[in-house]
Amino acid sequence: MAEGTRKNQETATINGRKIAVHEGAVGVYNSRGSVAFDILNYLIVGLASLTTILPFIYVIGASFATEFELQTRPMFIIPHDVTLDAYKYIFASSKLIRSFGNSVFITVCGTVINLVFTVSLAYPVSKRYLRGRNFWLNMVIFSMFFSGGMIPGYILVSNWLKLRGTYWAIILPGAISAYNMMIVKNFFQGIPQELEESAYLDGCNDLTTLLRIVLPLSLPVMATFGLFYAVGHWNSYFSAMIYLTDNNMYPLQLVLRQIIVTAETSAGEMSLMDPNFVEPPAQSVKMAVIVVATVPIMCVYPFLQKYFVKGVMVGALKG
Repeated sequence: MAEGTRKNQETATINGRKIAVHEGAVGVYNSRGSVAFDILNYLIVGLASLTTILPFIYVIGASFATEFELQTRPMFIIPHDVTLDAYKYIFASSKLIRSFGNSVFITVCGTVINLVFTVSLAYPVSKRYLRGRNFWLNMVIFSMFFSGGMIPGYILVSNWLKLRGTYWAIILPGAISAYNMMIVKNFFQGIPQELEESAYLDGCNDLTTLLRIVLPLSLPVMATFGLFYAVGHWNSYFSAMIYLTDNNMYPLQLVLRQIIVTAETSAGEMSLMDPNFVEPPAQSVKMAVIVVATVPIMCVYPFLQKYFVKGVMVGALKG
């Protein structure tokens, strides 16, 4: 019976994989070369993942470690003596909760403005019949390679636009990214033109077509670049440092920076003023600050992960 089965079975090799066909059934099994190639890929991806994950795991473990352990153990994942002194020191600041709310406001408001400006420019220039299309595209490309610099930008925002001391000084100067806009444009060009023509026949204008036809089909690219913009706003602190004048408006990153500076310079003075003050390890405070600043924005990734690869690849390859 087995011999008859072998005689009736035919095989073919496609791209290094053998396709077995027997009595109308098709089965796929890997050749030795294909298995070795898959194993090599898994090893490379696994090593690359470890080089990315291990440093962050070390940062989390070091944030709970003591100063002695940080000085004696160059690398560890789980500390021998777990202490919460670094986190107690960070969350003792009365400005932390307010700064967290400021960062959330800047991130949400800035991301919405970024997406509105990006779509508003990317959609028109994706149409080849637009008059002056090449001129506007060349202007965008020019801005990718040349800029005025920090000092002219500061003069423009502070003296001409009078935005210093407001959140607009942080949000508006980076309202659109030329590189992201070009990729979104390519994504829009990949949408079948017949869908938009059908909408026009049903009485839709350009704005209605964009809102009801194009944007629902563009969720992957919108989610992807919305994430890029959000991470940029969340991690930004330099613009807030030079434009904001009120401490109550400081974002989380700037307050955490002040906490690190305070932990390094005035911990000794505070211990003399308050005998109950527990001086945290300076290195552990730095690690805890990284965790506090990173974890909130990392919680957004799982909700956008399914759109991430599709949004980047489709927008980059089409057009």
